[in-house]
Amino acid sequence: MAFTVYVQMKRLGKQKRGGIEKTAFILEQKPETAGELIEGLVRLSVCAYNARKDEGQLLPWLTGEEIAAMASAGKVSFGVRGGGDQDEEKAVANALRCFEDGIYRMFADEEELTGLSQPIPWQEETVFTFIRLTMLSGW
Repeated sequence: MAFTVYVQMKRLGKQKRGGIEKTAFILEQKPETAGELIEGLVRLSVCAYNARKDEGQLLPWLTGEEIAAMASAGKVSFGVRGGGDQDEEKAVANALRCFEDGIYRMFADEEELTGLSQPIPWQEETVFTFIRLTMLSGW
């Protein structure tokens, strides 16, 4: 049974005018703990990335062909990296470790979720907020 989760992300130091927009993610099942939620969101994101990569569109606003053309013209330096699919298991392990190490924090509405095994306090249309706390974590 599919379950919709609403998520918003914030980077400290990055101000957005008009607030932070929430995004809907459709998970295969309702997560019961913070760790299950992180795992479900990461798996969904890795699958979406791998699908975009296979379609030749790594970034939503640039196709693989546009990136390659700009790279050959010397306008971008990053180009297409690697070309292989991302590993779901490694991504999940990394996201869980980052949560435990305090690189980001997670809130269910106004309540902070502090442990991977902490139950999620479900309300109607709970919105989850992820806040990156370090400038070196790279998102």
